[in-house]
Amino acid sequence: MNSNPREIYHLAAHSFVAGTFEVPVETGSTTGLSVTRLLESMRQVCEDARFYFAGTSEMYGRTGLTSRVALNEESVFRPMSPYAASKLHGYWTTRIYREAYNLYACNGILFNHESPIRGMEFVSRKVTNAAARIARGVSKDLVLGNLYAKRDWGYAPEYVEAMWMMLQQKEPDDFVIATNERHSVRDLVEVAFSRLGLDWKKYVKLGKMFNRPLDVPELLGDYTKAKKAFGWKPKTKFKELITIMVDEDDRRWERREKGETFPWDAPSYPHENRVITRSSKM
Repeated sequence: MNSNPREIYHLAAHSFVAGTFEVPVETGSTTGLSVTRLLESMRQVCEDARFYFAGTSEMYGRTGLTSRVALNEESVFRPMSPYAASKLHGYWTTRIYREAYNLYACNGILFNHESPIRGMEFVSRKVTNAAARIARGVSKDLVLGNLYAKRDWGYAPEYVEAMWMMLQQKEPDDFVIATNERHSVRDLVEVAFSRLGLDWKKYVKLGKMFNRPLDVPELLGDYTKAKKAFGWKPKTKFKELITIMVDEDDRRWERREKGETFPWDAPSYPHENRVITRSSKM
């Protein structure tokens, strides 16, 4: 072998949830079965390495609506998308290899985590980028789907630190990483547009093409176990997070006006209106 890894982080996935309804078979293979492939390779080649699998709050699915308390490591999983189902496959495979082969393998059940380099197709970045474009006269409006979906949004760099911290513990385990705060898409829009002095109601329109065939109504996480185990807690609150993203997008558009380009902003899903909806005809 060409390398002898000490730590393996499996982060790759079809992570744009709406898009996984378009490619469910591929999603199952690349997001779910890839975990088995990696763990089996680790078992055979570098069994002393430490393995991290990026689980997701989407695995809770419908439980997020019915639960009266924040979701933790003991909450029931009820996935509502090909993405969530494939991630759940990876979650259980990680636990199976940990228990069957005594591998150091952890599941991080991360709730939504955002940053200025979030993909353009995700609602957080879609909103902050659109606010900057509108403020600078590049765009006239923003079309969104469900404004009332609620998520637990945190700052990605802090969540990456939590991933690393999980693999530094004496024994492998599974941990929820979240903020224990829940905000709606409408809250996100209000904060982003107001940051640039805009009244969002003048620019935001609703489009049914952006509604998912199934959509998790709300998710709220409880990070208590991680805090007790290795002292992790979120530092960046929701409003500060969105402000960071809006300010960076606004700076980028200012620089673009001077001729700079940013290749990582190319959308993964350039034709958003092709995402399957309830009203789509096969």
